[in-house]
Amino acid sequence: MPSPFPGMDPYLENPSLWSGFHVAFLVAMQDQLAPAVRPKYFVRVEERVYVASGEDPAFHLIIPDLRITTPRHSASASMTATVGSAVEEPIPVVEAIDAEIHEHRIEVIDRVDRSVVTVIELLSPANKMPESVGRTSFLRKRREVCASGAHWMEMDLLRKGTRTMNPAESANFPYQIYLSRAGQSRSGYVWPIQLRKKLPRIAVPLRIDDPQVSLDLQESMDHVYDRGGYDLDLDYSKEPVPPLDPGDAAWAREMLKVDK
Repeated sequence: MPSPFPGMDPYLENPSLWSGFHVAFLVAMQDQLAPAVRPKYFVRVEERVYVASGEDPAFHLIIPDLRITTPRHSASASMTATVGSAVEEPIPVVEAIDAEIHEHRIEVIDRVDRSVVTVIELLSPANKMPESVGRTSFLRKRREVCASGAHWMEMDLLRKGTRTMNPAESANFPYQIYLSRAGQSRSGYVWPIQLRKKLPRIAVPLRIDDPQVSLDLQESMDHVYDRGGYDLDLDYSKEPVPPLDPGDAAWAREMLKVDK
């Protein structure tokens, strides 16, 4: 069953759902691209690994379900038994242990020389959090790819956060895709994306002598939504996280036929 939204489903932007959707969407795009680029290229889902601590401003987005756990025997009871007199009870806190984060991307690779030709990144909430390790890692990878001569494409399907690239042409749109195309001098392009329309069919560049290949993002979205059973999981009677702006919220209520 497809999403009730024509394009991007804003309910999937919830940080508690995004990690699973992120990987599934990349795999769905890989399924489209792989047969289209054979036999000269193959397509891989690769990962970037970094460590985030509890002090990271994006930590609550990376691990949204972190909870305080209370030991079976309280600290105060233990101290009382040892010391033999009442002591002031401490307040339990979350131990924010460093977390190893894996963020995935697509790479189109030349079969002959094994060089990376095109990189496609799908932004995560951490990538859009200023001063976070996730954003720093993402921007470092972009610099590396652009310096290598490969094409770089970043897909931003998240309304919340600070964009890693913000062209004026898409500044007023909730979503966008940005392409830095390799060549003698790099050229930038952007696809602005509206909430109320289908996700676009875009052209993915390869080597200069080869034609671009088509990637239908709506097809990938519909596949992931249906395969993941999101229609059984999402509660459209509630507001999405993050919430829509007033105009889009009214439109969504009418489209969903839900009284809120």
